[in-house]
Amino acid sequence: MPASLKKFEAVFPALVEDLRKQCCEQYQLPIEVWQWFEKSLVHNTMGGKCNRGLSVIDTIQLLLGRDLTKEEYFQSATLGWMIELLQGMMLVLDDIMDVSETRRGQPCWYRMPEVGMTAVNDGPMLESAIYVLLRKYFRNHPAYIDMLELIHEVTLQVELGQCCDMLTVPSDQVNLDNFNLERYTQIMTYKTSYYSFYLSVALSLLYTSRATPLNLSQAKDILTSMGEYFQIQDDYLDNFADPMVLGKIGTDIQDNKCSWLVNQALKRCTPEQRKVLEENYGRKHSKVEEYVTKIKELYDQMGLERAYLEYDERKVVEIRSRIEEVDESQGLKKNVFEEFLKKIYKRSK
Repeated sequence: MPASLKKFEAVFPALVEDLRKQCCEQYQLPIEVWQWFEKSLVHNTMGGKCNRGLSVIDTIQLLLGRDLTKEEYFQSATLGWMIELLQGMMLVLDDIMDVSETRRGQPCWYRMPEVGMTAVNDGPMLESAIYVLLRKYFRNHPAYIDMLELIHEVTLQVELGQCCDMLTVPSDQVNLDNFNLERYTQIMTYKTSYYSFYLSVALSLLYTSRATPLNLSQAKDILTSMGEYFQIQDDYLDNFADPMVLGKIGTDIQDNKCSWLVNQALKRCTPEQRKVLEENYGRKHSKVEEYVTKIKELYDQMGLERAYLEYDERKVVEIRSRIEEVDESQGLKKNVFEEFLKKIYKRSK
């Protein structure tokens, strides 16, 4: 049975208390510094779906083939919260770079009263909390150093993906010549696949002492491919999903995103259609709705919804084929990947 969000969230206060002791008792910082940090922790880490963190618990249970003990659950949830802290850091900084307004139904952290650009420092503080918790709970684990190095490596990969994204889509100009599917794949692999899919399983393999080179290689191959599928789904839903079901109105077109859809349009367009793209994509002026409508109409003319649905079926067949080829001789389980796929296949939001 998939891990419960409510039970997962119940672990968080104990981790916050660990961080309070570090700040107030060991570092003897002023109480107002801790109160600020605590406010940032709660605002930027709680309130999401926590799929990345919950996946650690689910994966460890599947690898062990049994329910977890109370101690195993706490440790698994702690590893999961480390990924959520990493996610929190990324969102704080990403929202500043994208000049975003809201996140998870409330103002972005940097738009909260009295926060502003202090958020630039608050983001790295969230990441640093990961290593405090890792040292406290896993210092004596045989894979402690490997866990430490893995998190450092994946953090750098996400940051490199963000850099690639920002260089491809500068905030002050629209240049569709920067877009191509190769660059798109690089961005989504480094910005999404590693920390949203691979990290949960790699940490689980390390925790259960099953992180052999073969297991890690198989996991990376399947999960980066699944991350690609997930991001292309996201791009499709941003344009074609019912906003009432999706829970938000898609903004990839006016935000000048290097999405799968615009790259498909650039591959297929006639000179006349290219002109429509150039004149309307990534425009945020007063007539933004008019610009977006013209791009949506162009996507419909090109049959991009059908193109996505055909991609979807091919990709799922490919992923399932890779899962079927998994060598389970070193403790990796096919059902780990089947559960990941089940969560995202045919999702509507």
